[in-house]
Amino acid sequence: MGGNQTWITEVTLLGFQVDPALELFLFGLFCLFYMFTLLGNGVILGLICLDSRLHTPMYFFLSHLAIVDMAYASNNVPKILANLTFLYLAFAHIECLILVMMSYDRLVAICHPLHYTVIMNWRMCMALAVTCWVFSFLLALVHLILILRLPFCGPHEINFCEILSVLKLACADTWLNQVVIFVACVFILLGPLCLVLVSYSRILFAILRIRSGEGRRKAFSTCSSHLCVVGLFFGSAIVMYMAPKSHHPEEQQKILSLFYSLFNPMLNPLIYSLRNAEVKGALRRALYKQRHM
Repeated sequence: MGGNQTWITEVTLLGFQVDPALELFLFGLFCLFYMFTLLGNGVILGLICLDSRLHTPMYFFLSHLAIVDMAYASNNVPKILANLTFLYLAFAHIECLILVMMSYDRLVAICHPLHYTVIMNWRMCMALAVTCWVFSFLLALVHLILILRLPFCGPHEINFCEILSVLKLACADTWLNQVVIFVACVFILLGPLCLVLVSYSRILFAILRIRSGEGRRKAFSTCSSHLCVVGLFFGSAIVMYMAPKSHHPEEQQKILSLFYSLFNPMLNPLIYSLRNAEVKGALRRALYKQRHM
């Protein structure tokens, strides 16, 4: 390394390059989004814990999704660059895998209803959840180790604190990091997305064989909310990490990062509450009990 290069130990996160008069509005808007994210996911988590009717495998995985969404959104308040990147990656991986587990739960519930309680017992649910968390943190740890081996010598400004932006600060070859990121995207994004699509293809055929119109409506209602969440999360993640970088101007990259890490966690509880009769019923019962206490 040349003598005129200086290693950097801290960086500056750049905001949106907008008119100063608009900055206050954006600050208030993003704060509102963040509060809605915490409130919405907190309500979902609370209802699942308090209402015994929601103590099923589907809502067990949904509670994990709510926890990840709250942590994922909160993680965007930067403290320490390495730790932040590690948690950002870990929570993103967990959400991918939890969504796969939720699609598998719906597959078993609709295609094998008589064996559902046997297959999706609490031991199986706990094992799947623990596997998602452990595997995700281990994979994020691999990324972190590969990042920490790099020398960082500038520039000292990045647009968003996620792995692609951090790699731009390195003054060494990041080829290995790029390869690992691509392989991880294949296994964590494309692989799970293919499993979800296969699961829902089988679910669709099973729903079409249901003779009862009410049964079809209930099955579609249950699955449509999950499909909306899957489409938003995987769509934005694939565009952000696997699309050619020439298609990503800097400002567009910021918007994609914001949508991926803030808007999705905020929309998830809205989608599940508005599209799910059981969640709405649990909320009505909780409000009724509160009024009559």
